[in-house]
Amino acid sequence: MSATSTVSASSTDSAARPRIVIAGAGPAAQALVRQLTRTPFAGGITVLSNRDDAPAELLELAALPQVSVRFGQPASYIDPDRRYVTTADGLEFSYDQLVIATGSSPAGAPLAGEGRCLNYATIDDAARLGEAVKEVTRVLGRRPLGILVGTGTSAGQAEAVLRARGVRPIRTTQRPASVVPTLAGSPLPAAGVVFEDGSSMAGDLVVLAEEPLARDALAVSAGLATARQGGIVIDRNFRTSVPGIWAVGDAAVFEGVRLGLLVAASSAASVCASQVLQAVMAEDLARAA
Repeated sequence: MSATSTVSASSTDSAARPRIVIAGAGPAAQALVRQLTRTPFAGGITVLSNRDDAPAELLELAALPQVSVRFGQPASYIDPDRRYVTTADGLEFSYDQLVIATGSSPAGAPLAGEGRCLNYATIDDAARLGEAVKEVTRVLGRRPLGILVGTGTSAGQAEAVLRARGVRPIRTTQRPASVVPTLAGSPLPAAGVVFEDGSSMAGDLVVLAEEPLARDALAVSAGLATARQGGIVIDRNFRTSVPGIWAVGDAAVFEGVRLGLLVAASSAASVCASQVLQAVMAEDLARAA
């Protein structure tokens, strides 16, 4: 599939139909589309994805009549006055309401052996971490010893999950240089970490809970308020500082905390979808008056 491919059951949208554009195609964006399409919303929904591939979950959403997914077309600029979004390839999409769901990215360089680690970045990771710990405990037949890498709220939440699952966590704020694999034949992925100075820590599992960086460059291009530590500032209704633009997922910040650490993606998407649809209806009524 080419970088400019569009997957949609409908190739054109009537200019009279309300248009919702979602910048981003990650879990929060997907949850938002699902919530919007469960309502009687009669407008068009355009999803701008930075991915060239077409994962099954996006293809499933793109098959819905009112949804258009643009693969390989990440949003790069917003004109809030004209209500247009421009993609990296120069395509323009007009919107009545725009939701930014660009997520976050790792703060540090890739860690050697990172694939052997468990990860915690948002509340949605709690269940996955808990299930992984349950399996490690079953294999060991005892209480696991865990190495927790990270600082801040995400590391604090990860530690709480580990303790609740019976893990003895050892926390380090120093980033390791590499992850030590277990011996051949072991069902466990990691045996510890090694630091730049050659020192090491041994354990039964390694959890990375480093604070990611919110992808807020798109918001900056539109003059939206952003937090000092990064992230798009929103109110409790997911509104940004610019009318007609909303933010959801790990790119958003509420009262100084990343949204992903405050509420699950599905719950956030449900509330955001409701607010966006109310705004669409209000503007329709205003135009009809």
